[in-house]
Amino acid sequence: MVYPNFDVSEMFMAREAERGSIHTRHLNEQLVRVLKTIGYDVGFQRGEGQYLYDRAGDRYLDLLSGFGVFAIGRNHPVLRDALKSTLDGHLPNLVQMDVSTLAGILAERLLAEVPYLDKVFFANSGTECTEAAIKFARGATGRPGIIYCDHGYHGLSYGALSLTGDPNFRNGFDPLLPACVSVPFNDLAGLEKALASREVAAFIVEPIQGKGVNMPSDDYLPGAAALCRKYGTIFVADEIQTGMGRTGKFLAVEHWNVEPDMVLLSKSLSGGHVPVGAVLTRKPIFDKIFNRMDRAVVHGSTFAKNDLAMTAGIATLEVLKHEKLIEAAAARGAQVRDALEAMIPGFELLKDVRGKGLMIGVEFGPPKSLKLKTAWNLLESANKGLFCQLITVPLFKDHKILTQVAGHGSHTVKLLPPFTVSEDDCNWIIRAFDEVITSSHKVPGAVWSLGKTLMDNALRKSA
Repeated sequence: MVYPNFDVSEMFMAREAERGSIHTRHLNEQLVRVLKTIGYDVGFQRGEGQYLYDRAGDRYLDLLSGFGVFAIGRNHPVLRDALKSTLDGHLPNLVQMDVSTLAGILAERLLAEVPYLDKVFFANSGTECTEAAIKFARGATGRPGIIYCDHGYHGLSYGALSLTGDPNFRNGFDPLLPACVSVPFNDLAGLEKALASREVAAFIVEPIQGKGVNMPSDDYLPGAAALCRKYGTIFVADEIQTGMGRTGKFLAVEHWNVEPDMVLLSKSLSGGHVPVGAVLTRKPIFDKIFNRMDRAVVHGSTFAKNDLAMTAGIATLEVLKHEKLIEAAAARGAQVRDALEAMIPGFELLKDVRGKGLMIGVEFGPPKSLKLKTAWNLLESANKGLFCQLITVPLFKDHKILTQVAGHGSHTVKLLPPFTVSEDDCNWIIRAFDEVITSSHKVPGAVWSLGKTLMDNALRKSA
């Protein structure tokens, strides 16, 4: 059967001008209001590599990467061709009463990167990986407890939300999963105290916390792994954001020579097109869950291991390897970090620059001079963390750079560029930050006029 005039790209262009009104009627009206308030409703038409193009044809540098999924850039031709070849091959997708060849290939290639782990469980998202990790840890140990870190983020389903420390996400959704206890990040004494009961199935931690780009001390992750071994607790590294080369190594834990019992991957494993998640684990853990033929499907998901998702993962690994993008992430990240760090002595509002590879946090904080201090305090009284909008909004409107604030109420701007950013792109980032931060130190000035607008809006919301 032929469907006349069924072209989704044409459909997109025909209805693009209505995107805001459609979302207001049928989807998230509050998101539309937020984007209009801060001037982000420019109507992106096209994405290519590290760039986005709006309806006026203007080019933007994407340092958000879809919350970290576009490590290899948007619409990479190798990924597109791989997905097309899978569709054109008429493969026997999701037979269910069979095993998937492509899932076997992707599992093999992932484990080659993490050779101390033995088994892979595929899911549809990072959140699903967290849910699987909770079940596997409890099932393998017979223990109820799960330990997570303050300010950590592991997803928003009920199990994952129970391990996510931000009250902005948790409020209104109690009661959450029992026996989930938080400990301070970077605190080995606090972790040991929590583990000492020997009732803890797993300790789950982001090697570098996404909310805030919080860095561990050099002894923290090795010490945490040692404590987990001492008390019989499974050590779970949530590498959903940090993994797949984001920090300049395939896994962030490699910076500290740590070998977790379980690793969670997602986001950039997808190439940005087809959601996919993977739990890599040790064989003894896996075998305690899938321990009999009647338990062969004791945990799973209908669409996990679908051919397009597996293809996306295989193609992404191929691009990372052949284009040496992990090495590029290390080099470009160092270029940007070093330049931004060099600015700290010249700006009293700029407090810290941290991260590894192309996961970078730029932290701002209270100034000392009277004029700036007064302006800062006014913003903070209206809405904690509002100052960072005085950085991200001008970066977007004046310099065509898309960034994000690293969490609710945060004073840190987070950069997660595609690994394809060039040296010229990095210079673009450095110049833009220099100009915007310079403007933020001028009171009164354009940046603080924006601050007044945002403050007034925040106060209206709270009224």
